Amino acid sequence: MGNTRRDAAFIVAKWLATRDFPAAMLPEGRERAFVQDLVYTVLRRMRALRRVLGELVRTWPKGELEALLYVGAAQVLYMDGVPDFAAVNETVEAARLCDNPSVARVVNGVLRNLIRRRREFEALLASAPPEVRESFPTALYRRWRSRFGDDEAARLAAWHNAPAETFIARRDGSFEKLPRGVRVEDVPGYAEGGFIVQDPATALAIDALAPIPGEKILDACAAPGGKTIQIAWRGAAVTACEVNPKRARRLAENLRRVRMDGAVAVVAELPAAIDAYDKILVDAPCSNTGVLRRRPDARWNWSEEKLAALVRLQAQILDACSSRVKAGGAIVYSTCSVEPEENLMQAEAFVARHADFAIEAVAESIPTRTGRDGAFAATLRRFAAANA
Repeated sequence: MGNTRRDAAFIVAKWLATRDFPAAMLPEGRERAFVQDLVYTVLRRMRALRRVLGELVRTWPKGELEALLYVGAAQVLYMDGVPDFAAVNETVEAARLCDNPSVARVVNGVLRNLIRRRREFEALLASAPPEVRESFPTALYRRWRSRFGDDEAARLAAWHNAPAETFIARRDGSFEKLPRGVRVEDVPGYAEGGFIVQDPATALAIDALAPIPGEKILDACAAPGGKTIQIAWRGAAVTACEVNPKRARRLAENLRRVRMDGAVAVVAELPAAIDAYDKILVDAPCSNTGVLRRRPDARWNWSEEKLAALVRLQAQILDACSSRVKAGGAIVYSTCSVEPEENLMQAEAFVARHADFAIEAVAESIPTRTGRDGAFAATLRRFAAANA
């Protein structure tokens, strides 16, 4: 059996150095759930952890030591199910696997000092600004306060700092929440491709698209394939486009698992055909601010500049798709963001640029109000030729 703290520290250290997608680094097997919980707790609470650890070290560490201190402190402060002695002993054992023998001594000393001064540090965080206490970028938290008010912003932060439930979507369109600790691979029907892992908030886009058998539908930003599969399950003829090779491989793997690889055409760029599709789904790249409890790393990629770049990219994708949907057809534009610039404002800007389209319907999920992931979907109807 491996050392789970060592595994978690390795992932944290690699993420700190590369900002690679942490979910792709998780180990397989029975220990995956604990390692994921530990890594995600570190990522969710990193700003608060850094504030506390800054009081316990003279100079800020780097590399393995930094990651191990995050892993140890996360257990002590935020993982109630881990006894203090286990948090210290197991993290120190992980530190002993480092080439530098002093790492274990530092980790042991810092964690024991943290436990001894726990009340002091709890009070320190309680008096800190909410963006520090709840561990979010200041600009993001302030925009939530401006939009939602102090109370709802605090509830939204708390939502994203809680471990996410796991839902599965079945072929009949139903969703089921799995009990904590149940591995997806152990659920009956997994090997047969009877379900996919999806939050019920994804239904906003699928319901807006309303696929029916025989319709030609383009999924313009398809990976990892959850929505593609739900469209195909409803009998539509789906073309799935994914320009990123790594994400395209993941899309292909997911289609194979549910035995839909023969039913979905996968392409690496938008098809050139004009007026070819009855409907198009643009599940656009976005800031992920509706799913930060599932993507805790994404909060640290957020900035106003990156938001502006995403808004430009979303507009480009929508414009490219506008001529590919038939007159009388529709584009369903969706995100997993709660930011207005990426959602309603984006849809309004699109119809302002394209006089042959109108916003037909809008649906939005704000986690504090729906109890589901944040999501947005707008139906952009293209006028029939006679009305254009």
